[in-house]
Amino acid sequence: MRDNAPFTGQKRNRMFTFLLVVQAIVAACLVTVILMQKSEGGGLGVGGSPAGFMSARGAADFLTRSTTILATVFVGLSITLAVIASVRHAPSSIDTSLVKQAPAAQQQAPAAGNTADPLAGAAGAAGNGASSNGAVPLAN
Repeated sequence: MRDNAPFTGQKRNRMFTFLLVVQAIVAACLVTVILMQKSEGGGLGVGGSPAGFMSARGAADFLTRSTTILATVFVGLSITLAVIASVRHAPSSIDTSLVKQAPAAQQQAPAAGNTADPLAGAAGAAGNGASSNGAVPLAN
């Protein structure tokens, strides 16, 4: 029987690797475009004709648009990679091999009429004096 899921097994691994390489290229381009801009927002600042494509204003517009496009592609690829990674690593079944078995001998609940303090015996055994094991005595 053939599985009709769009990305299964080896195809999903190849797609993830391809998108990861594209993500790295987009990130490198985004860093380059950001570093080419002036800190004042003026752009590349290359001289030339004022009306030309690579004038100071034209370079700033080009770099700003490039930054916007690359940032959008980067975020989109990040979301896509996160979805692919979560589907790839999703558990297909729950492992129950480590589930503890219930103890065979169940402890009996105390009788309803027995309202004695369960720690009274331990407190009486400790007493006020020094114990035989050298522990500090309880304060009254």
